[in-house]
Amino acid sequence: MRRGGQRTVSDARASGAHEGTGLRTIQRVIPYLWPKGDRDTQWRVVVAMSLLIGAKLIAVATPLFYKAAVDGLTGEASDSAAWMLALGAVSLTVAYGVARFLSVGFQQLRDAVFAKVAQGALRSMALQTFQHIHALSLRYHITRKTGGLSRIMERGVKGVEFLLRFLLFNIIPLFIELGLVCVIFFVLFDVWYLAAVVATIAVYIRFTFAVTEWRVKLRKLMNDQDTDANQKAIDSLLNFETVKYFGAEKREARRYDGAMEGYEGAAIKTSQSLAFLNAGQSFIITAGLVAVMVMAAIGVQNGTLSTGDFVMVNAYMIQITMPLNFLGSVYREIRQALVDMAEMFDLLEQPAEVTDKPGAKPLDMKGGKVELDAVEFGYDPARPILHGVTITAEAGETVAIVGPSGSGKSTIGRLLFRFYDVTGGAIRIDGQDLRDVTQESVHDAIGVVPQDTVLFNDTIRYNIAYGRDGATFADIEAAAKAAKIHDFVMSLPEGYDTQVGERGLKLSGGEKQRVGIARTLLKNPPILLLDEATSALDTETERDIQMSLKAMGVGRTVITIAHRLSTIADADKIVVLQDGEVIEEGRHDALLTKGGKYASMWARQLAEEEDEAA
Repeated sequence: MRRGGQRTVSDARASGAHEGTGLRTIQRVIPYLWPKGDRDTQWRVVVAMSLLIGAKLIAVATPLFYKAAVDGLTGEASDSAAWMLALGAVSLTVAYGVARFLSVGFQQLRDAVFAKVAQGALRSMALQTFQHIHALSLRYHITRKTGGLSRIMERGVKGVEFLLRFLLFNIIPLFIELGLVCVIFFVLFDVWYLAAVVATIAVYIRFTFAVTEWRVKLRKLMNDQDTDANQKAIDSLLNFETVKYFGAEKREARRYDGAMEGYEGAAIKTSQSLAFLNAGQSFIITAGLVAVMVMAAIGVQNGTLSTGDFVMVNAYMIQITMPLNFLGSVYREIRQALVDMAEMFDLLEQPAEVTDKPGAKPLDMKGGKVELDAVEFGYDPARPILHGVTITAEAGETVAIVGPSGSGKSTIGRLLFRFYDVTGGAIRIDGQDLRDVTQESVHDAIGVVPQDTVLFNDTIRYNIAYGRDGATFADIEAAAKAAKIHDFVMSLPEGYDTQVGERGLKLSGGEKQRVGIARTLLKNPPILLLDEATSALDTETERDIQMSLKAMGVGRTVITIAHRLSTIADADKIVVLQDGEVIEEGRHDALLTKGGKYASMWARQLAEEEDEAA
């Protein structure tokens, strides 16, 4: 399914876009391992890889010391180990211990050196994903599911860490070690030993990869069920009050349990398939070990091999079986990490609908004149909202936009803030088309007080200070006083350090709105966009806020989107919208005299207010 012409992450998953993307995903990760110009990271990668190779060389050489020590103790000797036997059994035993320690020590030192590289790559990718999500259009964020999006980001970033650690330090070293062991078997013994080892490894890897591919599909199904359950849980908790209003706790519990039932079934199949994988791996590796050890035992009986050779063969087989046993789970996790990362990269490839033009310059504010010139727009091309809307707000003017629901009032606010680009006509500030200047400068120039203020789950101080980075506490207090919320805040036990809760649920609608107004007052922008900013306030508080907003609007351009006409009666210009078109424009008195749409709306609201008063 496509929304607004964009391909969503769900679309990619449904179309099988993740199949065969492992190489592409690895290619996307490599630049984070070798960032251009970062000498420290590059040096760490070189040192870590050197330690990796050194550790494997020592690990492969260690059984040779073990063999020589056994031959020395049993009185047997072989030409290939004569130089080792000269060291003596005790010295060889010590050398064997030192070699084992060095092998482990090099691995630990390698991990310590590489830790900064892995965490740096993890941090860079997480930041890039976070920034990209914020760069996506409002259209995308309206349609996305927060729980699913957060899980995709979380699993993708964790997948990067896992891939870096296990691909570099488990899979690659494993094949280096297997190759070295095969060479030793061929040189020190004969081709049949090599054939047995190669056959065991080949059958083991083939079985592991085949079963793991099957398990990846089961794991992906389990992840999808997990994401679905998480989305339902978050959606239900975000709508806590609505659930309570309709007594739907049991309904929500059934809905969540249904999603968890699907997760349970997928998880059981995943566990059962793991048991099958482990049993098959154990059988293959044991058969190979027995075959090679039987060949070595026959060689000792025939006198062609020493006891030390028998011990060395066993040591090498044990040495390669341990990482091979680990290969199944590592491969599965790497395969899953690639799937998770592919989902995250699909997210990163989501195009930003609104972007700055190459070489776009910051908005040059001269006075704050706002012009909508024959603006046309529709969220869906098949259903246009605005039809050639032309509105001009001179610098320092207050222009009110009124009209029935669905007439396009809030859409104009979104276009002015450039959440969307117009499909026809143009919007200009001081003669500059918004599409020709940077989004950041447009956002800095406009302060918005929306109809429904959403707050961060933090303190009142933090939420007001969000209006201007680096604001002092004195600035925060001044904004709160102007928004008529300071006295309320001071009446709270923790004052400005009071937590507002998720989305500000600990505050009333009016209190949230006043915090939002204080936040915008602190921003102190040259252009104000008030989207029914006082609709949630009582009449007395609204009057106070309107006085504050009017005082703040002096010398600034104010665009007011209003439902209650009494709040905009003194505007310099009132624009009446209906069905996405401007049908009336003028001052309050002139529009009443005209006796058109505005006059009828005014009469109806006046009658409603009189009824309420009665």
